[in-house]
Amino acid sequence: MSTAILTGQPVPGSSIEGDLRSLGFDVRVAVDAADAERLVAEAPCEQRIALVDARFVGHVHALRLGLTDPRFSLAAVPGAVTAQPDGRVILTRALARENSAGGGTAVAVDSLPDRIVTALADDGAEVYRPELGSLVATVPVDPQARNEARQAVADVDDEAVRLKSAVKSRDGFFTTHFISPYSRYIARWCARRGLTPNQVTTASLITALIAAACAATGTRGGFVAAGVLLIASFVLDCTDGQLARYSLQYSTLGAWLDATFDRAKEYAYYAGLALGAARGGDDVWALALGAMILQTCRHVVDFSFNEANHDATANTSPTAALSDKLDSVGWTVWVRRMIVLPIGERWAMIAVLTAVTTPRITFYVLLVGCAFAATYTTAGRVLRSLTRKAQRTDRAAKALADLADNGPLAGLLARVARAPFGAPFLVALAGTAVLAVALFSGVTWAPVAGAVVYAIAAAQALHRPLKGALDWLVPPLFRAAEYGTVLILAVQADVNGALPAAFGLVAAVAYHHYDTVYRIRGNAGAPPAWLVRAVGGQEGRTLLVAVAAAVLTASQFTVALTVLAVAVALVVLVESIRFWVSAGAPAVHDEGETA
Repeated sequence: MSTAILTGQPVPGSSIEGDLRSLGFDVRVAVDAADAERLVAEAPCEQRIALVDARFVGHVHALRLGLTDPRFSLAAVPGAVTAQPDGRVILTRALARENSAGGGTAVAVDSLPDRIVTALADDGAEVYRPELGSLVATVPVDPQARNEARQAVADVDDEAVRLKSAVKSRDGFFTTHFISPYSRYIARWCARRGLTPNQVTTASLITALIAAACAATGTRGGFVAAGVLLIASFVLDCTDGQLARYSLQYSTLGAWLDATFDRAKEYAYYAGLALGAARGGDDVWALALGAMILQTCRHVVDFSFNEANHDATANTSPTAALSDKLDSVGWTVWVRRMIVLPIGERWAMIAVLTAVTTPRITFYVLLVGCAFAATYTTAGRVLRSLTRKAQRTDRAAKALADLADNGPLAGLLARVARAPFGAPFLVALAGTAVLAVALFSGVTWAPVAGAVVYAIAAAQALHRPLKGALDWLVPPLFRAAEYGTVLILAVQADVNGALPAAFGLVAAVAYHHYDTVYRIRGNAGAPPAWLVRAVGGQEGRTLLVAVAAAVLTASQFTVALTVLAVAVALVVLVESIRFWVSAGAPAVHDEGETA
């Protein structure tokens, strides 16, 4: 249980003690600032501590937002301040300094928590202040102000605001208009029954896996059931985030589940469709793998662009200004959100097509739609990059280098050939082009030679910091090169099992790349260097697959892909699970991504 310390003179008829207890606080009363310092020192070190002015008037949800969010060490609303265990030292120091300055005599006429917040800001401490909107949080100074504050509280429905704030402020058209209007009530139902976001996330995954199993039956009834269950899984997927926001239940484990399960569900469903088609005599594994590659590369474009530009200086362009101007025209916002096929629109399309058409048609439409969306978003971002005068930071350059996922072979080649060949993006583009030509040449050993040239180019592309206008495209190029190599060589093997094995390998490697993204977004840095070495780096895996295709028979190549897929999956999953369930993992929570 957390501890809340009420400071100042109690107000007859105030509900503040009951409100704090309803939020899980053990309430203590301090007669002055010195007494508050004593009570803070006596509270167990592993507990959250809160200082709340006894005269506080406001909504319970305002207190919940300000005092119970687990993502922030220090947080405050008017009249209240809180510290988690890792922020207790800073809070205690500020309180002690306030007492030594004689602040204890001013408690009756001034708010001690507000003075502490000012002292924390003067120390340079980062104090989270939630957006309250129409919610009330104030410390009235006289009876008239108290009556006005109480009336303001009565005029606003606390629960309605809480429900509304449970929904993302920015989401896709389908999610906003067809899911969130009722999924928020499911989230409240879950909260009132003690369910956690992680449990709902797991239920969403299980539902999606059952949908994939239904699709794998290859029957019309199975396809219809799969479509219905996929939508049900998406409803639960929206509900888990809304439940987290409704009840402020954020956790490191939840961050990992939320960051990875969407991809696992979608790609498992692709595999289910491919299995179902195979039961009907139609081999669409190449289409399923192509859809997964295209979708993963789209995400890498998003991640790389955002990492390159989120902290860049002079980060403006005419294209960005035009986009901002279009945002002021309501209907254009929804059109532009829909045409990029975010997860809501994409899953709805897949579900409907699964139920009424065939897996092949589903994949054809998905590939065309995602290709258009990828072209639209990438072209816009390239145009922005060429027209803006952004100065990228060292942090951004390091993030892009980590996303590139170069391994020990690239490191060795970089040391051998120290002189850079050219701009990183152009070098990576040239290496990828050589590899592509080699893969389609029809010559047995050409892909190996192409992979060697590509590995040299990958090493040289990271010889300089990735700060050029288009250098954020280097990681997406590497993803397309590695995944595309696996796909093309598996198709050329032309043997049963090669494409499913390739699907498994790309899925395992893609998980590693998504894991890297979310660690970087959580400011935890890239995965450890030993992990990158253990799985070979992207250029090492590309060369290994090319060599295996050249020296092994088609059936042996299939076995090699399977073994490599299992090995990569085991290594990256074990390390990822260890990291995300550890106490030091960041509590990343997705508030804006719709893809």
